[in-house]
Amino acid sequence: MKAWASQRWTSLVEKERSRPKRETRATKFRAKHHFYGPIIWGSSVFYFLVQILVARAWMPSYSWLGNSISDLGNTSCGPHLCSPRHSWMNFAFFGLGFVMAAGSWFIFEEFILKDADKRLAARIGFSCLALGGAGAVVVSVFPENSVPIMHIVGAFFGIGVGTAGIFALSFGIDASLQKRLVWGMRVVPPLAIAAGILFGLHVHLGLGDGAMERLAAYPETIWLIVFGLYIAESHYLKARQPVPAM
Repeated sequence: MKAWASQRWTSLVEKERSRPKRETRATKFRAKHHFYGPIIWGSSVFYFLVQILVARAWMPSYSWLGNSISDLGNTSCGPHLCSPRHSWMNFAFFGLGFVMAAGSWFIFEEFILKDADKRLAARIGFSCLALGGAGAVVVSVFPENSVPIMHIVGAFFGIGVGTAGIFALSFGIDASLQKRLVWGMRVVPPLAIAAGILFGLHVHLGLGDGAMERLAAYPETIWLIVFGLYIAESHYLKARQPVPAM
């Protein structure tokens, strides 16, 4: 199995190496606006702020440990669950999905000139994050009380596939990043995915439904903010470097 995987990876790297390197309007645009990606990912902070605002109006009383994130976007209203600001939350899901996909598209430019193996790893990792963004959009369109199976599929892509993309990036582009960031990307995603599996199996380890889901979902969004700041800082430091004398 290991030999097959190694051969398959080698084959994919060769295909990546053989890709024609031509400058397109998209690559020119991304290269010209390299701060867009970090700014877009940094805006993920609003996802957390919206949750706080929506939870304040939730009735009878929202529990951050007991209630799931999706409860904030539930469009029904009854004596045990009512989210008057559900439209805010569903828009936040949509916004997060857009942020994940658009930011991935921009930040991939950072690694487009790397060696073929690192470029391929970046392509896989950021593609997974973009798919995760698509999943978050599905969650926004199908709240938990509408079409449950679509909501679950969206959550799987939004949390599971997106988090797996972060893990893949930690091994593919590790030489380009600080060691602390790399180890965080290697240790936290598996734990988040494990928490997601337990959440799906309704095993909460005494933490509560909402707490287990947040252990699965929040690391991904926090990473978007941290990685966006990291890329922005690297560009800022490069811009401040003195131009060598001719």
